[in-house]
Amino acid sequence: MNLKSHWENVYNTKQPAEVGWYQAIPQVSLDFINGLHISKNAAIIDVGGGDSYLADHLLKLGYTDITVLDISAAAIKRAKERLGKASEKINWVVTDILRLSTEKKFDLWHDRATFHFLTTGQEVNQYLSVAEKNISENGRMVIGTFSTEGPDKCSGLPVKQYSETGLSALLKKCFQKIKCITVDHSTPFNTVQNFLFCSFKKINFQ
Repeated sequence: MNLKSHWENVYNTKQPAEVGWYQAIPQVSLDFINGLHISKNAAIIDVGGGDSYLADHLLKLGYTDITVLDISAAAIKRAKERLGKASEKINWVVTDILRLSTEKKFDLWHDRATFHFLTTGQEVNQYLSVAEKNISENGRMVIGTFSTEGPDKCSGLPVKQYSETGLSALLKKCFQKIKCITVDHSTPFNTVQNFLFCSFKKINFQ
C-alpha cells in the first residue's frame, strides 16, 4: 500500500471530527509537555501532526519554535487554513518521518500519531535512528501509542501495540524513561481507545 496516497485520501475525504484521533484539546500531550518544563523557545516537532490542534495550543502557551511534520500535504493545508495568519509562525514539513532530512535539532519530539503504524522491526529501527539523530543533546521525547489494550487497527491499517516495559526496552539504548501512563481516548464515534503515553530523555554519552 502507498501510505502517502492513503493519508492524502483520508484528509481529502474526511472532516476533522470524522477520524478516530480527533481531539479539540490534546490535553494529555499538553500535560506531558508542560510537565517537562522546557523553555518557550525550545525547538518542538510534532511528528505526524497533520491537522492536530496541538500546534494551536502550543502557540497560545507561548512556544515560539514549532515544527509540524506529516506525510499528507492535505493535512498540512487544512491546518494552515484553520490557523490563518498564525500558521506563518510554524514550520510545516511534508514528508515521511523515516525520510526526514534536516540539520535542525529538536529539544522536544512529540508523536501521538505515527509510531504505532510502524509494524516491522526495520521501520521501528529506522524511526529511532532518525529520532536519535535529530533530537538535541539531553532532548526529550513524548510518544503516545496504542497500549496492549488498544485497537489492532486504525484508519484501516494494522498497528503495533505497546506495554510500558516493551516500549521502554525498545528505546533504552538511546532514551531513558521519565514517565509512562495509560489513558482512554474517546473517539467521535463514542468508542474508547487505550493509549500508552511515555516521556523519555535522550541519553548523553559524552
